[in-house]
Amino acid sequence: MEEKQRIVIIGGVAAGMSAAARARRLSEDAEIIVLEQGPYVSFANCGLPYFVGKEIAAVDDLLLQTPASLSASLNLDVRVNHEVIAIDPKAQTVTVRTPSGAEVLTYSQLVLTPGGKAFIPDTPGIDLPHVHTLRTVDDARHIRHQMETQSGDTQAAAVLGAGFIGIEAAEALARQGWKVTLVELSNHVLPPLDQEMASLVDAQLKRLGITVRTGAYAKEIFPDRIELDDGTLVAASLVIASIGVHPDTDLFADAGLECERGAIMVDEHGRTNLPNVWASGDAISQQVYLPGPSPYPRRPVALAGPANRAGRLIADDIVGLAPARPLPAALGTAIVRVGELTCATTGANRATLVANDIPFHTIHLHPNQHAGYFPGATPIHLVIHFGTDGTLLGAQAIGQAGVDKRIDVLATAMRGGLLVTDLIDLDLAYSPPYGMAKDPINLAGMIAENVLEGTLRLWYPAQVDQARQDGCLIDVRSEAEFARGHIDGALNIPHLEIRGRLDEITTLAKGGPVYLSCLSGMRSYLAQRVLSQAGLDAYSLSGGWLTYTAWFGGDENECH
Repeated sequence: MEEKQRIVIIGGVAAGMSAAARARRLSEDAEIIVLEQGPYVSFANCGLPYFVGKEIAAVDDLLLQTPASLSASLNLDVRVNHEVIAIDPKAQTVTVRTPSGAEVLTYSQLVLTPGGKAFIPDTPGIDLPHVHTLRTVDDARHIRHQMETQSGDTQAAAVLGAGFIGIEAAEALARQGWKVTLVELSNHVLPPLDQEMASLVDAQLKRLGITVRTGAYAKEIFPDRIELDDGTLVAASLVIASIGVHPDTDLFADAGLECERGAIMVDEHGRTNLPNVWASGDAISQQVYLPGPSPYPRRPVALAGPANRAGRLIADDIVGLAPARPLPAALGTAIVRVGELTCATTGANRATLVANDIPFHTIHLHPNQHAGYFPGATPIHLVIHFGTDGTLLGAQAIGQAGVDKRIDVLATAMRGGLLVTDLIDLDLAYSPPYGMAKDPINLAGMIAENVLEGTLRLWYPAQVDQARQDGCLIDVRSEAEFARGHIDGALNIPHLEIRGRLDEITTLAKGGPVYLSCLSGMRSYLAQRVLSQAGLDAYSLSGGWLTYTAWFGGDENECH
């Protein structure tokens, strides 16, 4: 008699549970065992900060399934509080520490989805009881319990790390009336963002009453405060360490599993170098989308969406669904709420493109999310990077509304291989309460086409010193706008006067370049076209004064 197929899955959250559910739907006969070292499976770890902030009222709301519900609906054998302590790929066994003692299980196929574990620095005091991570349901419960048992002047917290979880945790605490200090080692919050976008998040955090300390780290942690590297003391009776995660793969090193910087190496179907062993989720080194020759670069991508989808594809490969689709390169699409703003990103940022020597253009635009004449219009601050051949490389957006829609469209365009100029022709839904006849995505395509054709020549805030030295700066806004704030050294010539003052501008230029600016880039583009056709070497500031002030961290850029 043919031996029954036994699929053992280590890890019962995103990737692991997706693999288990898909495998059952494809094979009613397989025995499927899910081993989870913690007490919960299939919980919404992305909802943990919102439970801390009491927007999600009860911990049970985070528990999407239980072992009992999964057994009843999918006939899965889900075992919580079962910690795998060894695997033997030759014997095809796993050794498990259970509440009743050690147990050895055989497997036909093994799926590794151990996830990531919080990075814990060797900071003195990091092991004090008021210091928490925020990775599990129990982490969130302990934080919320401490919050509820403290009051008054003791409600001071420090959040170490201003990534997505750190930002959400800081906001959750601030919304509950806590005095919060957010500490980030990088030179700006949300390091995946470009500098000019991160400054908008920084400003919003400060509006929430959060103190932001960038370029800093906790040197030592005390029961009621932390000491930063510059000697500053910060009150903190609660500390959340959200410095990052790394693959939880130490267990598998002795089994001969191929890893790179701790992350499991897999092929296009999630197969590891060990026979009959697959891996997925936060613990694998995943292909990341970038243009250029194959293969794509690889790194861990700690996001729920890619993990869930990859678990499904692995199940297809295990059960023998032919042909199983390969795991796609990750775009890293992510979104976070920060106060009144939404911030989202997809694809590569500027730093990644520079580090990989990829030539690219960048455009900035600040259109409204819907028709300006309809009440409630607010701007979307949008940055798009694209290759010299028009390939979409990455995008970021920040605003009060409509951000998720635009980033999702751009992520879809990237996955579909559209060029940036193809954005012009996307037929997107329009009605005054929802968008514009020329959607921000269409506008981005038009601006990018102008750049690629050479009809729009851009300069950037980082080039301001060069602009002062090599050419002349002209601000084409009105006199009143100019008086409220402008680039140091710029002259004010309103764009409606450009044609009548060509001789004056030619004299000012002295044969050199003319660097134009306005509020958002539209009027300076119009002026640049006039000057360029008059024979002058003219450039328009990408995104205008809004981008300029954001780049340098000014307060002039209000997202409302």
